[in-house]
Amino acid sequence: MRADHIKVKVWDLPTRVFHWSLVLVMGLLWWSAESGEMLWHQIFAYSLLVLIGFRLLWGLIGSETARFSHFVHHPRVVLDYIKEKRARGITPVFGHNPIGGYMVIALLTMISIQLVTGLFATDEVFTEGPLYSFVSEATSGLLTTFHKLNFNLILALSAVHILAVIVHALKGDKLVAAMVSGYRRVSHQDALAAESELTFMPLWVALVVLLLLAVLVFGYLIWPIVQVL
Repeated sequence: MRADHIKVKVWDLPTRVFHWSLVLVMGLLWWSAESGEMLWHQIFAYSLLVLIGFRLLWGLIGSETARFSHFVHHPRVVLDYIKEKRARGITPVFGHNPIGGYMVIALLTMISIQLVTGLFATDEVFTEGPLYSFVSEATSGLLTTFHKLNFNLILALSAVHILAVIVHALKGDKLVAAMVSGYRRVSHQDALAAESELTFMPLWVALVVLLLLAVLVFGYLIWPIVQVL
């Protein structure tokens, strides 16, 4: 790393906590489903609901690099970015690059679909989603099948995402380190640009949003499960 490079903040704590919490919860959901621990599977699913709800709201009111408006671009911008990278190679950006932004939306969409279909799903033995009674048995069966198949799509997207992170790391763009620490090293010129462009929301705003969502979800959905534990 060049001596004239300095640290600059690019990711706030709520975004980083969401990212790694999502990885953990998705792993726990897979484990609970494979182990037949459907009670825990539901608890983890409701935790996922809180996380996804938080990320969607944070994408609207959160810090600059967390907002959808910061990293979701017109397809023409993405094509221009690809052409530029082919010509100049990979260079660090503040937040998600245009391609990474599309990956974020794809993953959030597929995980949201996984979450919603699970609300109507059934294992046809002991466990039913909280909204199972609102649809017909045939519809629930269809959504249950899609719930299982959609997970494979999530795994495929995750594999592409991990591969992209590895490629960036090999090119010197350490995305994982930035998502852990919240900082990345850039030139003084880029640091000045970041300080003028990037704004960060106070942590208490994220805590209030997360608390409200947790109370709503756990208060109305998970309480019946807690009673039988």
